[in-house]
Amino acid sequence: MKKSISLVFASILTLAIAGCGNNSNSAGGNNTDSSKSGNVAEAAAPANAQGGNASAEPAKVTKIIVGTGTGFPKVCYIDENGKLTGFDVELIKEIDNRLPEYEFELQTMDFSNLLLSLETKKIDLVAHVMEKNPERELKYSFNKEAYAHWRNRIVVAKDNESIHSLDDLKGKKVLTGATSAQAQILENYNKEHDNAINIVYQNGTANDTAAQISSGRVDATLAADFVLPIIDPQSQLKATGDELSSADILYVLRKDDADSQKLSDAIDGAIKELKTDGTLGKLSTEWLGGDVTANSVQ
Repeated sequence: MKKSISLVFASILTLAIAGCGNNSNSAGGNNTDSSKSGNVAEAAAPANAQGGNASAEPAKVTKIIVGTGTGFPKVCYIDENGKLTGFDVELIKEIDNRLPEYEFELQTMDFSNLLLSLETKKIDLVAHVMEKNPERELKYSFNKEAYAHWRNRIVVAKDNESIHSLDDLKGKKVLTGATSAQAQILENYNKEHDNAINIVYQNGTANDTAAQISSGRVDATLAADFVLPIIDPQSQLKATGDELSSADILYVLRKDDADSQKLSDAIDGAIKELKTDGTLGKLSTEWLGGDVTANSVQ
């Protein structure tokens, strides 16, 4: 029986597309209290078809609050009909359908707030194409079965021939999202090079990267290989230089938490099924323009 996922929009703006603090736009028509995150919701099982055994144990379903965003086109965003959708959103729905012991509920917020919300137990899981890197591993747990793989490179204006490496970005303005894996690459470089790169942190709901680079307001950004056609549909930009990092894309959970580990194992099993029956590859091709799920970066 296919379950429905309530969509609870939360963001710092009052507009629906930003979604902060607006818990009234749920797909199932029910408001959600995020303080219930991680609690077990006991839903009574249907009466026994052979006579309705009143003493039968009710089915226990654990509600999982899944944090995602609204500002990443094709990944997690609000479409022209006001619906939250995209690769991460539709994949979570597929995983939810295959895990009857869990009920997943999506809660939206700015990307920069996702990891903090996980730490403070406002959400139980982060679904926002999150890369696994050493810095994140210090504080968070990840499931083991990657659902995507990609590589990060520098992205510049199409006519820019002067930038090919991080060293070439010294003294340049580089646009990135706060708390992103790309920001971590730049911040790590700056730690070793006296803050040589001028990092410009972008609002999580902003979708003007191509305009900022092509107009010269900033000089470059870093992006995963599949992202370029999404952020630059008019082909004003190009990727340049060697890959800066390669990463598996996984779900982020609380560290040293038994319930989170149990959830992680269940998600791994569902992802393996989705890979085997071809559903994961189809979702990737539909939303991201190609199958980024097939081969590990390792």
